[in-house]
Parts: sequence; structure tokens; C-alpha cells
Amino acid sequence: LGIITLRPGYFPSFILLPTLLTLLVAFIRMTIALRQARSLGTERTLARTDELTGLSNRRKLIAEMEEIGNAEGALLILDLDGFKPVNDSFGHDVGDEILKQVAMRFHRALPPDATLARLGGDEFGALISGDLESTMEAALALHASVSYPFSIAGETIMIGVSVGFVTNDGTRDMMHRADQAMYKAKRQDLGVCQL
Repeated sequence: LGIITLRPGYFPSFILLPTLLTLLVAFIRMTIALRQARSLGTERTLARTDELTGLSNRRKLIAEMEEIGNAEGALLILDLDGFKPVNDSFGHDVGDEILKQVAMRFHRALPPDATLARLGGDEFGALISGDLESTMEAALALHASVSYPFSIAGETIMIGVSVGFVTNDGTRDMMHRADQAMYKAKRQDLGVCQL
């Protein structure tokens, strides 16, 4: 349409200027709309992503839990053991680096279709699909992934993890049950506790 309007004599001159202005305004509006859509997509991603580790956050994990329905799988809640004294002794920069490295180790230990999230502080969650045996293997792999030391800023740092493990039974209290299992694992030094 823009090219047609530029052909001499095709439109009278009193129509040509408003036509070109209309096309220009439409183009500008389309550009603004595309930028707003892109920005909205970025905001949605950030709203479901942990800023420090780049993992999903609690909101994203809960949304994923609501979508699994009665599918076979398990929810794991992981809480780092010995992290607070390390964070207090070495400072928040070292603590943040440990959380990033823990996130990377956890990510590598999980199947590709699992959802791994940082729930806050030094607590993580993982939603894994599969039967009891394969999901328990993943829980044990997560536990083992922090068993070797972290080397940060010239320091060798050891921490552990307590893992609460629950299978999906179709109820809406998986998070609560997994929390209970994790606290039992922590209190009794079990490593991984299934409820």
C-alpha cells in the first residue's frame, strides 16, 4: 500500500499525506506493541526464576505441581546442612557462590525433564516424573552430589544436604509432606527420608 501511494498521480495529493501518516503511525504502534509483548514475556520469566541461581523459583515449582495431576512422580525438598555457619564465617559472597555451585550440581544430577527450583535461602525443591525406583535414585544422586568439597576463594568448604522425599499420591499436600520428610531427615541425620 505504501508503494502504491508513492506512484505519481495514483492518488490525489490531498489523500496522499494522510495515507502516509496513517501508515507511519500504524508502524510505530506495531513496534511499540511488539516491545511491550517482549517485555511482558521477560517479566513473566523473571517472576518464575530465582535471580541468584537462574533456577525456577517456588512459584514455578508450585505451578508445576498443580499440573502433574495423578502422574507418577515424586517431590523432593532439599535443605543444605552446615550452610549457615559457612555463610556467617566466609561472608555472603562465598555463600552465594556455594548456592550457585550447589544448583549446578543438583541440575546435573537430575533427569532432563525434572523441575529444579530454589525455594529460598538454602532450600531447594525438585519435581521428578517416574516410578518409585527411578525417583529414589535421583534423590540419592542429589544427596551424593554435595558429598565432595566445594573450592571457593581458595577455601575448601564441606556442607551436606537433607532430602525429604514423597511420591505423588494425587493429594494437594505434597509440599507439606515433603517438608516433614526433610525435617525428619535433618533431625535424624538420615540423608534422604521418604514419607
